[in-house]
Amino acid sequence: QVQLVESGGGLVQAGDSLRLSCAASGRTFSTYARAMGWFRQAPGNKREFVATISWRTATTAYADSVKGRFTISRDNAKNTVYLQMDSRKPEDTDVYYCAAGRTIGAVMSLMYGYWGQGTQVTVSS
Repeated sequence: QVQLVESGGGLVQAGDSLRLSCAASGRTFSTYARAMGWFRQAPGNKREFVATISWRTATTAYADSVKGRFTISRDNAKNTVYLQMDSRKPEDTDVYYCAAGRTIGAVMSLMYGYWGQGTQVTVSS
């Protein structure tokens, strides 16, 4: 099994920075997860891809809406993935979810088999 726990969400002003963390654990995590992703979702909307990173090579991909502002990274020793969010805008307000999957570079939520509980990020103008 795989467990994912996000942290770091909160309320910030537009333009401020925030870093989200996703701690991964579980008996099968190391054999299952080849990639990690961050998604976000507003009430009533579908879950939206934000960024993804491969565990082995740290290959990354981003949604156009966050490219140049958000940075995904991972610490293999800690089994933790981060999402550094800079130059944030009010439209970045969402619940952010961490996910683990087997397909590197996947941007569709259905390609990820395990999800965290989400962390609320609110950006005030």
